[in-house]
Amino acid sequence: MKKYIFLPVLVVSIFTITGFNINTNRNMSVKNTGNDTITAKVDSLLQLMTLEEKVGQMNQYNGSWDVTGPTPKGGDAETKMEHLRKGWVGSMLTVRGAKEVRAVQKIAVEESRLGIPLIIGFDVIHGYKTLSPIPLAESASWDMEAIKRSAEVGAAEASASGINWTFAPMVDVSRDPRWGRVMEGGGEDPFLGSKIAMARVQGFQGDDLSKINTIAATAKHFAAYGFAEAGREYNKVDIGTATLYNIVLPPFKAAKEAGVRSFMNGFNELNGVPVTGSKLLLRDILKDKWDFKGFVISDWASIAELTIHGYAKDDNQAAELAAKAGVDMDMESGVYIKHLVGLVKDGTVSEEVIDDAVRRILRVKFELGLFDDPYKYCDKAREKVVVGSKENHEAVLDMAKKSIVLLKNENSLLPLKKKGQTIALIGALASDDNSPLGSWRIASDDNTAVSVLEGMKKYTDNKLIFEKGADLLTQAPTFINELNFNTSDKSGFPAAIEAAKKADVVVLVLGEHGFQSGEGRSRTNLDLPGVQQELMEKMYEVNPNVVLVLNNGRPLAIEWAANHIPAIVEAWQLGTESGNAIAQVLYGDYNPSGKLPMSFPRNVGQIPVYYNHKNTGRPIDPEPGANMVFWSHYSDVKSTPLYPFGYGLSYTNFSYSNLKLDKKNYGVSEEVKVSVNVTNTGNYDGKEVVQLYIRDLYGSLVRPVRELKGFELAALKKGETKTIQFILNKETLGFYNAEGEYVVEPGDFKVFVGGSSDAQLQDSFTLLDSKL
Repeated sequence: MKKYIFLPVLVVSIFTITGFNINTNRNMSVKNTGNDTITAKVDSLLQLMTLEEKVGQMNQYNGSWDVTGPTPKGGDAETKMEHLRKGWVGSMLTVRGAKEVRAVQKIAVEESRLGIPLIIGFDVIHGYKTLSPIPLAESASWDMEAIKRSAEVGAAEASASGINWTFAPMVDVSRDPRWGRVMEGGGEDPFLGSKIAMARVQGFQGDDLSKINTIAATAKHFAAYGFAEAGREYNKVDIGTATLYNIVLPPFKAAKEAGVRSFMNGFNELNGVPVTGSKLLLRDILKDKWDFKGFVISDWASIAELTIHGYAKDDNQAAELAAKAGVDMDMESGVYIKHLVGLVKDGTVSEEVIDDAVRRILRVKFELGLFDDPYKYCDKAREKVVVGSKENHEAVLDMAKKSIVLLKNENSLLPLKKKGQTIALIGALASDDNSPLGSWRIASDDNTAVSVLEGMKKYTDNKLIFEKGADLLTQAPTFINELNFNTSDKSGFPAAIEAAKKADVVVLVLGEHGFQSGEGRSRTNLDLPGVQQELMEKMYEVNPNVVLVLNNGRPLAIEWAANHIPAIVEAWQLGTESGNAIAQVLYGDYNPSGKLPMSFPRNVGQIPVYYNHKNTGRPIDPEPGANMVFWSHYSDVKSTPLYPFGYGLSYTNFSYSNLKLDKKNYGVSEEVKVSVNVTNTGNYDGKEVVQLYIRDLYGSLVRPVRELKGFELAALKKGETKTIQFILNKETLGFYNAEGEYVVEPGDFKVFVGGSSDAQLQDSFTLLDSKL
């Protein structure tokens, strides 16, 4: 492959003096000034940079113009082009496509003084062009290899399209489904969320970031964004340090341990300080305590928003506060490029702060191999072969099937018979080939999902009758506009009712539109929007053999359906291969094995409702004979969720028995060995997510009633029994105190093993003080 050199002739002598050996490989032979070769290269390059060029590396711009066309004149685009030529831009985002990225990269490496390449960022959230299920749906698989493979597909397509950095994974733990961005994360549990964070980082980045099919990942949003008050987007966060250290931070720490190359802060404040300006989070915890070597990028214009928060008096102070706190790159606000040079020159910000940020950014660029070949991601031939390949479609179909959760199946209504049935397929979402793509699919093409109707038509030995019943929306949706739901037009009800009367089984596809969840999509109601609830009741009234297929980006409040509809399938928004995955599950070609990563509430008034709550002094479940008024409960609804965390059925059945611990007493440094027998007692081969929970009965901080500490996805043939083994140790038996110190305390523990967070099989053990 051709090698590149884009250093202007005038600076060759400068590179030679400082240790760079300029040659046709563009490799840099330097005196070892650090603990590795990249450190030496970064330090040598830093010596050549002016203060303005250093600050330029901390500046990221949005590619809001046609970079392949004529140079724009006047306005924001012309300023950005000028800054590119001066070397005052370190990164671009939303520029995509091999041709487009090559054009903007060419300006940076061929027209600027030092020719430092750009890092190109993009929101590869659940795929690039070929879309996997939304991340919350993927989390329902509890299958880390599948999740890793999904990220690999996204990385392969994005890297073939010029992109080398993604703003994913989002690892925010959230207990509030009103918050629209739950669709982008791993759910309510820090243990499961940590495993998912590691799998997605590994999928994006692989084992070698310089490989052509990998991209740098970003752990976001640091930190506590998922605890936005009232589930309202961009709202403040007010949580205690115990929640911060034990619930919020573990998935971020896991991402760091997996080698994630960047962190992104959130839009929220935490305990009165916007996280963009939080020295505690960015310097004290992330960079010092965790020894993170990558770089931190702001969220979109969040540095400028420090003034709106009321934390900074103006943009100048906002730049100072963010830089000192540890934000290394400014996404799009332009605050750094306007103010940091002056702040350094007047002594307000130390140049060491700037140097530290630039070192971090340059290191990732070297790791990506951009200095060896700035155009390595700009191969149009590779782009044509990789994007949308058959292999990628097969991978996202596999991920989609594994993401589906069977919530209810009375009288074995599912799987559907493949012959001799008349199926009424009802609902506007059943024929929709756009909504199933979900939110955050900005590189994908509209209307490219396989609809449920298309998927079910492939099973030709049944009679299939489709009726919309009612439109979901009153007009075509766009990503940025509010959705207008149909709340009055029921003219399609009669045809749907007639179809249901003629059918053996009604498959009713209802839920949210794909743009109804995601950033800026908070809701105060979690019911079925529009006239869908009434349509469901009408279908049930004329034919009780209803299979409800839910398409949604968050847990919904579906208590009526849970009490009436015999079969319910949580199918989320499954991406490109949505309809094929759903049809294969409905007809039994794939036995569902998904488990909920978030609890489903009975109604919105319960929120937040989550499994790992505290006991309180007057517990949710009082002792028999206790006063039935003065305890923690609601007077109008049960306190328990409708469907708990970890819940999910199969077309077969699983039984648990013979829970064993190897002994009853352990030192705090010993391993606790747990085993359980799991038997497939049904008529189908299947997979079960075997889950282990603990309860620390007392401690220096009040501990949750249950905590997930292990799980295994076990495949069992019908009639087969397997012994599943777990190991508990000091990494899983301890917790963080209010000061952020990890402690393992002696005491009594319970162990629960089963198929959900409501597991009933239990045993107990004691941790002894190792000093005794």
